[in-house]
Amino acid sequence: MKRIILFASGSGSNVENIVNYFQEKPNVTIAMVLTNKRDAKVLDRCNRLNISALYFNKQAYNNSDTVLNLIKDVNPDLIVLAGFLWKIPEKYVEIFPNKIVNIHPALLPKYGGKGMYGDNVHKAVKENKETETGITIHYVNENYDEGSIIEQQKVALFPQDTYQEIAQKVHHLEYEYFPKVIERLLQ
Repeated sequence: MKRIILFASGSGSNVENIVNYFQEKPNVTIAMVLTNKRDAKVLDRCNRLNISALYFNKQAYNNSDTVLNLIKDVNPDLIVLAGFLWKIPEKYVEIFPNKIVNIHPALLPKYGGKGMYGDNVHKAVKENKETETGITIHYVNENYDEGSIIEQQKVALFPQDTYQEIAQKVHHLEYEYFPKVIERLLQ
């Protein structure tokens, strides 16, 4: 049995998509979802999906081993960042090398780094009149969005696309490819 831990900070649409994808795969389990926001909508989704979900604060994450020990107890095959906005502490990366993956809503190395998430990315892509964008699934290292790239998928953009339409195109790629790449990494 392969075990996944998901980290999320927001609504949890990618979490729900991943949970649904793996429901029909008896050899994979979503062991738990962890969130750094007490009021994150992902908690409501997990409750509805009957998935264990826990909130943690900055103290438990950065200044103690509370969250780290929780992860160690689960002993996951993969830790998946699905819309998680905090930087992963270096000790997590050292303890779980090549086991932490993230999805970024742009074609890295473009539009990566601190503060480049969600609509911030899509607005920057629009402002720079890019003709394409996409997703990057990558391993996590000690720096934002600089880990080794696992896979990228692209989508064409048109001058009339709004940043909201760009976001929709990127979400479509996330929902289609992220679970498949996770499954491949588990094999």
